[in-house]
Amino acid sequence: MNPASPTPKAPLTLTSLVGLGLRARVAARTRLLKNEAYWRTNTAALQHRTLGDMLARASGTRFGRAHDFARVSRISDPAQRLSAYRASVPVSDWYAFQDDIRDMRQGGQPDILWPGRVDLFAQTSGTTAGDKFIPVTQAMLRSNFLASLDIFAHLNARGLSIPRITGGRCLFLGGSTDLDTNEHGIKTGDLSALVSPLIRWPISTIYSPGPEIALMSDWPAKIEAMADLAVNQDIRFISGMPSWSLLLMERVIQKARELGRDATCVRDVWPNLLVFVHGGVKYDPFRPRVSQVYSGDKHADIPHRLELYPASEGFLAIQDRAGEPGMRLLSDGGNFFEFVPLEQIDNDNPEAFSADQVEKGQRYVVVMTTCAGLWRYVLGDVVEFDSIPAGLDGRGGDGPARLRIVGRHKHFINAFGENIIVEHIEHAVARAANATGLTVGEFTAAPIYPEHARRAGLQLALELETKPTGDLDAFARAFDDAIKAINVDYTTKRSDDLGMAPPTVTPVPMGSFHRWLESKGKLGGQHKCPRCANGREIIEGVLAHANPSSDR
Repeated sequence: MNPASPTPKAPLTLTSLVGLGLRARVAARTRLLKNEAYWRTNTAALQHRTLGDMLARASGTRFGRAHDFARVSRISDPAQRLSAYRASVPVSDWYAFQDDIRDMRQGGQPDILWPGRVDLFAQTSGTTAGDKFIPVTQAMLRSNFLASLDIFAHLNARGLSIPRITGGRCLFLGGSTDLDTNEHGIKTGDLSALVSPLIRWPISTIYSPGPEIALMSDWPAKIEAMADLAVNQDIRFISGMPSWSLLLMERVIQKARELGRDATCVRDVWPNLLVFVHGGVKYDPFRPRVSQVYSGDKHADIPHRLELYPASEGFLAIQDRAGEPGMRLLSDGGNFFEFVPLEQIDNDNPEAFSADQVEKGQRYVVVMTTCAGLWRYVLGDVVEFDSIPAGLDGRGGDGPARLRIVGRHKHFINAFGENIIVEHIEHAVARAANATGLTVGEFTAAPIYPEHARRAGLQLALELETKPTGDLDAFARAFDDAIKAINVDYTTKRSDDLGMAPPTVTPVPMGSFHRWLESKGKLGGQHKCPRCANGREIIEGVLAHANPSSDR
């Protein structure tokens, strides 16, 4: 693990008054978060109370009536109530809710999944069936707001000075789409676009880049505009995905040099940078590059980093100990969490466990019940627990509920926020083969992590019947275009080749995948090579059993 750089002595300024107010606002919360015994003892009770409140609140909705929420919510014993809830509502993915969400979003109908009319929907990339729309209620906005305050409470608990952080600017690399409003007045956009209008004075005095740039939908132009602005700002706090944050920092250094400043690293431009808040993708592959860009030394990281576990469906967890990967579950944030053993997630009626019932060393798929009307919703992330709270009787446990994300229950690629799934890869290979006439065999895809002069990107290892000629370049272009056509997140990251480079297609001889499977003892039967993975172990194993003729 890279050591952090020394904390700079960031000066206090007039806007530090915002930090004084913010520190006072989170003071009581900071003390509570530091009391680990409280969270060990009370997490189970807090979660059960949350579930009971949501069931009672939604008992009159269409979904609540169909699933007997009124009866279930009146069960006084928490364990029996949870058992009845599980018997009434199955574990489901988004597609089980899509008809209800259509009635809510397109028809403006109230009291479907959540009381009243839901006026906001977050748009996220779906599968080949199209984008998904996630309801965002006022209760969910409140939950997310309190989670954002917890970020500063955790930083405060670590001993960081909030007034020093707010003595400069806090830079957020958020969403990129304007809101679409239908005839019912219902707004749809990415989550950042939904919450940006909520940033008001006095927070607006320290917020960068401001709403006009933040909501630009052209990412290359947006990064350029942010760099133009931020190169002359005293940035002390950055929140964003590592890949885009890295790209922005590199551009800021270039801008500084163009202005005649002696800048070899970001620290030369932003000497008071204190905190990097990140989430959504694994940080470790980016650590050397971020450290190099920040300090000029790949072993000297940004002074303080805080990892988050956010999702469009709700805010799940925040890293509470510096240098430790575990993130503390937001057990009092208005959402209820269950965890299904990974090997059971495709069962018709899988077992599910609350946060106090899980076991260490077991991999679980996260299932959420949200204060926006998603009931026993499969989020899809796979987690393991580092510490487990006590049961309802307050006995046992070894700490707050802390978890780590270890993957997804379905094969996918999301190294840079591109959200590619198996169906995208299979569709794109088929389209490219059809367009070029190349005969393909087995294939798999993986991310290419940025390193030195190498750009972030996507690599496809592809069996070809004959040695490729110029058609391989055409295949790569068709493959790229096919994914763009069905995946808005990939399109965003590929805009003008700025975030991700064009995909690399690596041809291998026919039989390469079978040789790799044989080496793993998995040849024949139901064994097959995954079409994509979020790491490079599979693709590098395949390439080790082949002699690729060329890369494009």
